[in-house]
Amino acid sequence: MGAYVVRRLLLLVPTLFAIMLVNFAVVQIVPGGPVERVLAQLDQTAVDATARVAGGGGETVGGPSGPGTSGAGGGKSYRGSQGLDPAFIRQLEEQFGLDQPAWKRFGIMMGNYLRFDFGKSWFKDRSVVSLVAEKLPVSISLGVWTTLLVYLISIPLGIAKAVRDGSRFDVWTSGVVIAGNAIPSFLFAILLIVLFAGGRYFDWFPLRGLVSENWEMLSWPARIADYLWHMVLPITSMVIGGFASLTILTKNSFLEEIHKQYVTTARAKGLGERGVLYGHVFRNAMLIVIAGFPAAFIGVLFTGALLIEVIFSLDGLGLLGFEAAINRDYPIMFATLYVFTLMGLLLGLVGDLTYMFVDPRIDFESREV
Repeated sequence: MGAYVVRRLLLLVPTLFAIMLVNFAVVQIVPGGPVERVLAQLDQTAVDATARVAGGGGETVGGPSGPGTSGAGGGKSYRGSQGLDPAFIRQLEEQFGLDQPAWKRFGIMMGNYLRFDFGKSWFKDRSVVSLVAEKLPVSISLGVWTTLLVYLISIPLGIAKAVRDGSRFDVWTSGVVIAGNAIPSFLFAILLIVLFAGGRYFDWFPLRGLVSENWEMLSWPARIADYLWHMVLPITSMVIGGFASLTILTKNSFLEEIHKQYVTTARAKGLGERGVLYGHVFRNAMLIVIAGFPAAFIGVLFTGALLIEVIFSLDGLGLLGFEAAINRDYPIMFATLYVFTLMGLLLGLVGDLTYMFVDPRIDFESREV
């Protein structure tokens, strides 16, 4: 066991490095960047100022004269740099660290990340660690509640479907599972807003935020009730999109075990159906389900909640990452990618070790990575 864990941890380093390198390379060739973002903001400011002058009765000749509209020179092939002093463009490049070669910037970044030094956000003027720490509770709330409810629904439902395979109950629940698997969580979230958040019919639940504005003035029982009230629609939309695959996995695992020889032998010895199911089948069938818990949690926490946070204006990691991508805030983008990838790789190892915890017969020492 120890040798296997060491091998996996050693393999983690090049895997993490390769993932960061590929994403860094992709960002270098994607159009746009922080310099272009600043130039676009300056250009928009110039347009707005020109519009105000025009609205006040002043004359404008040939449109706005802000960045990117006229003139020559300026910039290192940046969009919107026409008419600007090249020294200003170089100053922006130095501010964002883009005046150095890409390989050097990547090396500096990875060296800092090894010390968990993630720097400061370019557009929020705060450390990345403080931003992530501030947004993390929201995403953890979504991830924990969603994963817990998905497992509490999927496992009993999957077992019931396996025991009643082919029955009327199995058929109509399969329809529910197929519908849940076919409807994306973000689309279901929009439907819930239309139905229950004042969109068209009922106004029972809040549309945005994790708590109400007067939350700090409420008593603790009222705070808990307010928090749960705000979480109903986001959690429901995420559970609908997540329980289907786990239900099918649970059912198939139980069906596979039920038809094995040791189950027939246990029944032949006079063991009751309940004793066979929960004394023999359950432990073996739940191997793959339980071992997948870490991966399911990390998937819900860092990927599944992205659109839900945006739709319900929940200020979590998903919304933070979305805003960072829009603003080309690379420190946040790469820092969160680094942390989430590292956590995903570690939880993958935890998932493998969970197999051993559930069934000690599994031997990792003889397994090749």
